[in-house]
Formats: sequence, C-alpha cells, structure tokens
Amino acid sequence: MVSRFSMSGFIHARCPGPMAVGSQFHKIAGWLILAILLLGRVLSATAAETPVHPNVLLIMADDLGYGEVGCYGQKRIQTPNVDKLASQGMRFTQAYAGCHVCQPSRSVLMTGLHMGHTPVRANDTRQYLLPEDVTVAELLQEAGYETAGFGKWGLGYEGTPGHPNQQGFDLFVGQYLQVHAHFHYPFWMWKNEEKVYLEENRRGRNTYANDFMHEAALNFIIENRDGPFFAYLPYIIPHVELVVPEESEQPYRGKFPKRVILDPRKDYLGSEDGLATFAGMVSHLDGYVGDVIALLNVLGIAENTILIFTSDNGGQNGGQDQGWTKMTDYFAGNGPLRGYKGTFYEGGLRVPFIVRWPAKVKAGTESDLMIGFQDVLPTLCEVAGVAVPDNIDGHSLIPTLTDSGEQTRHEGLYWEYAFRQGIGRAARMGDWKIVQPNPNRDPELYNLKRDIGETDDIAAQHPDRVEEMVKFMDNAHEPQRPHPGPGIKTGVRDYVAGPWLSSEN
Repeated sequence: MVSRFSMSGFIHARCPGPMAVGSQFHKIAGWLILAILLLGRVLSATAAETPVHPNVLLIMADDLGYGEVGCYGQKRIQTPNVDKLASQGMRFTQAYAGCHVCQPSRSVLMTGLHMGHTPVRANDTRQYLLPEDVTVAELLQEAGYETAGFGKWGLGYEGTPGHPNQQGFDLFVGQYLQVHAHFHYPFWMWKNEEKVYLEENRRGRNTYANDFMHEAALNFIIENRDGPFFAYLPYIIPHVELVVPEESEQPYRGKFPKRVILDPRKDYLGSEDGLATFAGMVSHLDGYVGDVIALLNVLGIAENTILIFTSDNGGQNGGQDQGWTKMTDYFAGNGPLRGYKGTFYEGGLRVPFIVRWPAKVKAGTESDLMIGFQDVLPTLCEVAGVAVPDNIDGHSLIPTLTDSGEQTRHEGLYWEYAFRQGIGRAARMGDWKIVQPNPNRDPELYNLKRDIGETDDIAAQHPDRVEEMVKFMDNAHEPQRPHPGPGIKTGVRDYVAGPWLSSEN
C-alpha cells in the first residue's frame, strides 16, 4: 500500500499491517527497519524528558462482542495481542458501552454524559455535536495534548459544528458518517477537511480502509512520541460488510463449516466463507493492537502510556437469512449474555474493557467494578490534570486502576433509545437489571448475579424493586434538545466505485 502520510524526518517506511495467524501479525523485516531507524534517531539526539502527564491511546473496535476475544472466553478465534494486553493490565468484567448502537455510544464516550443526557442519542445524521458540547478531546487539547483520531467518528460531518476538528481533534483520518464507515474498500477517506483518494480501490480490493487509518495512527504516534498525545482509534472492524484481506482470512479456511453469509444491502460485500472471514476480521483487529504495543515498546514510551481497548457495543445480528446472528452465535460472540447489538440485554451493552498503564496499573489484574463509557472522560481528565466539567455522569476510575484512594461507584447505569413506538430504556443497579424495550411493554427484571443470561424475568415477584428502578430511569432521562438537522442521505456509490458493484444504479 502506498502511504499518503509523512513520518516527519523518518525515512518513509510503512509499519505493516497484520499478517497471518501464528506470525504475530507483523512483517518482522518491516519492524526491524523501523526499529533501526528509530534507534539511530534516539542515539543521535538528546533524550527527551518523560512528559509529566501520560500519553493516552484509546482503541475502540466496532461491533466486537463481549466474548469475541480470548481473554473474555473466545475459543475459536485467535487474539494473542489483546490477550497479552489483558495480562499486562486490568481487565474489567462489568464494563458497559454508552449505548447498544454506534453513534450514541460514541457520544457518551466523548462527553461523559449517559444516554439520558448526552447530545446524540440515535444513529441519525440530524444529530451531531454543537459548539457548547465539551468532549474529552477538547479537554486534553486544552491541557497541551496533541490530539488525533483514526477511524469512525459519527458525531458530525463536513459543514457542521460536530466535525472532529471543531470538537478537539488536531487531526482526524477516517470516516465521519456512519454509512461511509460501512465500507472497507472505499475510493476516498477524510483527512481533516481534505478528501484523500484511494484510486486503486476503483480497480479492485486493494487498500483496506482500516489498514489506511491504522498506518496514519502509527505515524501520528511516531511523530508525537515526545508527548503527551491523545490518540483515539475507533476502528471500523469487525463491523460488516464482511470482508478482510486474504492474509488474515486464509489461516481460518477449512477450520469452520463453510457458510455463505451475504449482505442484504445492495452492493455491500458478503462472503462465500463467512465464518472464516469474520474470524479473520477479528484477528486482523488483534494485529493492530500488536502493532501499537510493539511500536510503543520500540519508541520507549510504553511505561508512560495508558492504552485502553474496548468495543462500541455488542456483537452483530441480522443479515440475510439472519446470517450475522448465526455467525455471532457460532463463535459465542457475546459469551453467556442474552441479546445482540441493538438490544438492551447484556449482549448488546456489556463490552470488553482493558486498561494497560505499566507505570501505574498492576499487570494481570481484574475488576468487577460496574463501569460505563461515561467514566472515560473523568478518568482521562484526572491523568491529564484537567478539571472535570460540572454535571457529567461519569466517575474517574483512577482509584481502581491504581489501587489507591476511594472509588466512587455508580448508583446505577442508564440507557435509552427512541423508537417509533417511544423510548426504550434499561438500567442496572447493583445486581439488578431492568429492561423496558418500549413504553408499551411492562418492564422486565433480572438478577444478573444469579441469571447472567437474563432468562428469568422476576418482575412480578419484586414489584418494589421494579418501582424503584422505574423511578431511577424516569429521573435519569432529560428531554433531548431539538435536532440541528436536517441530516443528509448518502449511499454506496458516494463512497465505493469498485468493479463488484452491480451495473444498475
């Protein structure tokens, strides 16, 4: 792949993307070249002082289920780098996404406000961040961090105040709209307000979009190695469409039943060997994690870098003939949890969440603290020495991560999503979980300590508990502000021009 990014003084050599399972996903020769270049640079220059505040790297997968990596129970897909990350840091077992779908989950992550308060509450281009909204990127930028994002943004696009450059990011490379991020072989991508063309993708599947963004992320880390920096990596896999470079799919061929998994959306890519393709996508993502870890080590900045790994919501469902649902089920992608992306059950909301910070977090630790995406902003504000905005919903996780001080705990966690029939909602308080998919249905109540799979609705046996939790949900919701709108409509051909497109417009 021809790079479109410079390395500021380094010879222009690409940090290669993931390779086959079992090869540690690195082209060793490429990394040795890079290491030699960096070593020469370091030896010939005066060593920079370690920044007072740590660097921050936040890697967020797209539609990666709770059980789709080895350290959370996956048995069929190899994820050695994520597993290693967990062994070197703290693994949270009760971590929750901001929402059960993408766009609002990212709003919770960026603003520290849960779904009853956050500005963006649906997958809807009419909804985006406004100037008065404060993101974690803005706060770190004001504290002197170099800030950049690489992947799917989803909270504003060109011509709106939600554009990432207006929300605290010095650099953003990737896709701003949800629909753009559906495609893994587009013919163009954004770099701030500039379109970067991938003309080779007009001729075939040549440049995998996430490889392009990953390379840019590695370059940013190299260029800003003296820190402090905030690198947000909201990668777009393993979200369908179902396709991955051959070197990541090939090792899984013949290991699983061969199933055709097609995409019901016209001109979206499907797979003739869908289980192998999906496994390859997860391992490809794992390779990115390995690249980042290796680069931090080569640069000598791993000790003072907080590395967070998570997913925006639970594993996928739907597809033609429910192919994606069957795919997730085959891999037990949501572990023992009920439901999928788009539902308020645990399978839609509970996600992997790992934090590595060698200078402060003890390796190989685990926490069952109930946390949510709203906790990321105050946590990063504390490490950056920034005042936390008033009236946010999150709590800093630093006491838990560093095993020092008193951890503030949530009374409860809350989620909502507006459907045509009204607002669906859910909450968790201690071991109790209440789910009300729409206001016309009675709430369901589960005790997660005894029933992690949410199979036994015990609302009728605990009316007082239901009443308490309904009151909590009522109080957690504030009416959403009017949508700035009007929104835009785009389609496949706005982003994709490959020969696999049908001849019909």
